[in-house]
Amino acid sequence: MILKLITYLTFAGNCEEAMSFYKEALGAEILFVNRMGEGPMEVPENLKDKIMHARLQIGENQVYMSDTFDPSSISKGNNISLSIQIDDATELERSFGKLSAGGNVIMPLQKTFWATSFGMFVDKFGIRWMFNCELKQETALN
Repeated sequence: MILKLITYLTFAGNCEEAMSFYKEALGAEILFVNRMGEGPMEVPENLKDKIMHARLQIGENQVYMSDTFDPSSISKGNNISLSIQIDDATELERSFGKLSAGGNVIMPLQKTFWATSFGMFVDKFGIRWMFNCELKQETALN
């Protein structure tokens, strides 16, 4: 089993500006950018160019970033999550259940177009978590 802990930053529409800033300030490398209008979801016209998911390499670390569908939901302090990437859906489900106990599940684990299983919650200490088991590449293409 492979388990990665990744910081996930969410922005109120200025993710692209933040990526450029971190690239310049920290020498980050932009590894991946997917815009909201590129996915299979219905997206309002004003959000199509916003960032659905981006990955930056900063030294030995990766940071994930995105814009939100609801910019009014972002305030300082609630725009940082810890993202758990697990390649085993059974282990992901077990860990999600244990860590979310006593907290508030925002999105129960479910299949998405990018993941075998994805879910989000705020734990009992107020920390925001995202759990993700990505689709295998050959599965994602079919």
